[in-house]
Amino acid sequence: MNNYTEPAVAPDTEAVQEKYDKDARTRQFSNKTIVWVVTIVAVLYSLFHLYMVFNPMPALQQRSIHVAVGLALVYMLYPMFKKQDRSKLPVLDWVLAAISLFTAGYILIEYDAIVTERGGLPNTIDIIMAIITVVLILEAARRVTGWILPILALVFLAYPFFSHMDFLPNMMMTRPFDAGDIFGQLYLKTEGLYSTAIGASVNFIFLFILFGAFLQKSGMGQFFNDLAMALAGAQKGGPAKVAVVSSGFMGSINGAAVANVVSTGAFTIPLMKKVGYHKNFAGAVEASASVGGQILPPIMGASAFIMAETTGINYGTIALAALLPAILYYFAVILQVHYRAGKRDLKGIPKADLPRVKEVMKERGHLLIPLVGLIVMLFMNMPIPRAAIFTIFLTIIVATLRKTTRMSFRDIFDGLALGAQQALSVMIACAVVGIIIGVVSLTSFGAIMTSAIAGLGAGSLFLTLFFTMIASMVLGMGLPSIPAYIITATMAAPALAEFDVPILLAHMFVFYFGIFANVTPPVALAAFAGAGIADGDPMRTGFQALKLSLAGFLIPFIFIYEPALLLIDVEGLMTNARDYPMASFIDVAIVLVSTGIGLVALSAGLEGFFKTHINPIFRVLLIASALLLVVPETYTDIIGLGLAIVIFVFNYLKWKRQEPLPV
Repeated sequence: MNNYTEPAVAPDTEAVQEKYDKDARTRQFSNKTIVWVVTIVAVLYSLFHLYMVFNPMPALQQRSIHVAVGLALVYMLYPMFKKQDRSKLPVLDWVLAAISLFTAGYILIEYDAIVTERGGLPNTIDIIMAIITVVLILEAARRVTGWILPILALVFLAYPFFSHMDFLPNMMMTRPFDAGDIFGQLYLKTEGLYSTAIGASVNFIFLFILFGAFLQKSGMGQFFNDLAMALAGAQKGGPAKVAVVSSGFMGSINGAAVANVVSTGAFTIPLMKKVGYHKNFAGAVEASASVGGQILPPIMGASAFIMAETTGINYGTIALAALLPAILYYFAVILQVHYRAGKRDLKGIPKADLPRVKEVMKERGHLLIPLVGLIVMLFMNMPIPRAAIFTIFLTIIVATLRKTTRMSFRDIFDGLALGAQQALSVMIACAVVGIIIGVVSLTSFGAIMTSAIAGLGAGSLFLTLFFTMIASMVLGMGLPSIPAYIITATMAAPALAEFDVPILLAHMFVFYFGIFANVTPPVALAAFAGAGIADGDPMRTGFQALKLSLAGFLIPFIFIYEPALLLIDVEGLMTNARDYPMASFIDVAIVLVSTGIGLVALSAGLEGFFKTHINPIFRVLLIASALLLVVPETYTDIIGLGLAIVIFVFNYLKWKRQEPLPV
């Protein structure tokens, strides 16, 4: 029997989550009748999405209901102001919820007239309803996500009103647009509010968030923590490695970096501090691991499915392509954690105080069956929404195998409500992104953005990649991963087509940088949340997280120049290719070995440790060797590899000389 007990939860985790994860600021009603009304609406919302998988409606109707009911729930659950009494539901928010529902009701009633009689051309009432819907969405987004996203949407929304004026540069000028053009585009078509972003939210995101809610109810989070503790807890600096492993797995499933930092960090961060990691470093480890979960197959925070929908590339191809880069990223993070532990002689947790792998697997290992089942179904090309639903049912069935994981009817009911609530932040973000997409589609602003990036790149692929990276990080700043990807895929990814970069590589490139904006100061929300749990300094934690995540900034450049890292061969393929042959084993092995050595060099150089302390000059040379390995030239690879190996050998011999002689 082991003596392992969970550490005390870090104080004020709820307050920290509310500070950095605004969608956690929900009301806690004192009136039980209101609780039941809101809960029933949420459950019906979930059941609607399950029903739609097998009984689909026209896209405009389905998406409008998805947005309208989601808006109603937002106005019922989220207060207007931070300090507003959360125990009550004001009359104003009841009214706003009712109006939200009417925005979909209007489309349902007028659908035939909109599609057939008016052909998408709005009348006066259509324009009024469109304006009301836009205002409701922006206010809901402000309550749920904060100011960044609504302000960004307002900037884009303002553009077509003055895009014909002479004070603009020629490349930004368009024909004049009136209110009918703009709001008709946003409200009556599937290229605006109800665009592919909301389509992805309806068909994929909601269902996988619901799946995550049921996993949460079954105790999957506890399983990942216990398994990680059993596997890595006793190693040097073990708790930090536990954080990397457990947060990576959970981040892949839930796709919510900040929420993941708070939920898993409440467990892992106190452990890291207890064995001697600095509070800023502890918060940074949790942030970098949680953010990285969104690049980790099979789920990738639902982003893999959105990418499949956006690009037309098979899900299996995307998941397989994402595998090695994700493994290499986590390899680099664990290396830095390991070297930090070696440098400061940080021990792990005694094995006697840890759970055993056998016991953990016996108690909760069956919870892996739904994940395996999901992967099998997806690789068998089952439609993604159906695979998601079957996986939810499989989770409920599998959970009954053990008393500790079994879900009661109330748990299932609560899971439906919880999934609906957790999906609101992504839904509203996708709706706001729909405003941006609508404007981009109407004004061809995407082409302007592409031209601007290409112009700055001045015919250089590397410079174009660099400016695409900057654009993706700016566009992804402060956004959830899925909306960040949709925006960057719309406006930044096309810039790479001029250099014949295949669509899969281009989308994977912008996807990485849109995500890692969450650990890039000054708006490193995941890192700030980690700092809050660790009681550390937010900006210092942010820069520590940036350092830990540095591999995530290099790997995209590597797979652009060496596509074999994605396990694909792009030789002779068109930029819009949807099918990719497998790369040869030799090509994969070469790029994997060189990249792996480069990441070892990078990690050792950043931490200043390999077996023993590394002097400052060698640290700089190791980082330089890692950067040389990014450059797609044989001679730079040889120099980089040679330089790294020489320094590693030198430091190893130095360590051997320092070892005490056997007695």
